[in-house]
Amino acid sequence: MLLMKANRDAILKPLQTVAGIVERRHTLPILANVLIRKNADVVSLLATDVEIQISTEAELGGDPGPAATTVAARKLIDILRSLPESAEVSISLDNRKASVRAGKSRFALQTLGADDYPTVTVSEDTTTRFTLPQDRLKHLFHMVHFAMAQQDIRYYLNGLLLVTDGDLIRVVATDGHRLAYCQAEVEGAGLARQEVIIPRKTVLELQRLLADSEDPVDITVAPNQVRFAFGGVEMISKLVEGKFPDYQRVIPQGYGKRLVIRRDDLAASLGRASILTTEKFKGVRLAASDQGLKVQITNAEQEEAVDEIEGEYNGDPIEVGFNVSYLQDVLGNLKVENVSIEFGDSNTSALLTVPDDESFKYVVMPMRI
Repeated sequence: MLLMKANRDAILKPLQTVAGIVERRHTLPILANVLIRKNADVVSLLATDVEIQISTEAELGGDPGPAATTVAARKLIDILRSLPESAEVSISLDNRKASVRAGKSRFALQTLGADDYPTVTVSEDTTTRFTLPQDRLKHLFHMVHFAMAQQDIRYYLNGLLLVTDGDLIRVVATDGHRLAYCQAEVEGAGLARQEVIIPRKTVLELQRLLADSEDPVDITVAPNQVRFAFGGVEMISKLVEGKFPDYQRVIPQGYGKRLVIRRDDLAASLGRASILTTEKFKGVRLAASDQGLKVQITNAEQEEAVDEIEGEYNGDPIEVGFNVSYLQDVLGNLKVENVSIEFGDSNTSALLTVPDDESFKYVVMPMRI
């Protein structure tokens, strides 16, 4: 049976949309596959790793009758990528094998039964539902994703906290050494206060799939599950269980020392100084005074980098050590002219914000150097 017949890119695009979550190694071999269902001209594609599920649909021609199978996602993508962009590709199902043809090229792939594919059950118990433009949600994730932990034993840190509260949507990420916070307003939303933790992998995949457009994302939160629907794509993800740290207590209040500096100048200075850091030692010393900011690094080989940059500073002189990567991460994600850094003393966290913008906050712990 002819499952689909279309231009290479028409097949490749929806396949790449769903296959991003497919891992190369699985305890269940079928999880390396993508589920293909056909009904008339409409082909639905679905992939899951049991924790996350992504599905989409496309009109891709072929025979009209219903059919369903699963085929190795990575192999199929690699085959399609290897074909010319202008190639017309046909994929047919015959005797438990998927046959891919384009011009004089032919590939036969093993399939596994669609009935054995472990799809995620959609929860019917909705607790919160709201809509955001795709570019707004992508921006929120972009501003905090870099502060998520990666494989922390405190599993609740390996994700992003999403908070709904009235007309505000807040996102927070922390790895225990730094914390990033961003918020957006949804006029008239009137949402009940709720906190859920979205897994790291889900956040990163959404950043890949969301467009820089004002097209809506429908977000539905249910017990232990969240659903994102946008642009013909549906993503369902389990939520991380556990209690996220109280971010409001972590964000400093009322600091008296404040430095306003050009973002590009600070990023360039840290980039120069970090040349002398190593994988084991990432410490950088910042000294703020009326003269501006001095950036200094001394490594284990007693090599030294010193850089001085202009800035507006209010307060007594202060010198604090930080992990240079934590500062570079936030500066690399901010697209602003100036940043503000507020200090308490040499043993307390610093607060990095954007002048005249209350929506973003970044807290970084000091480092003994």
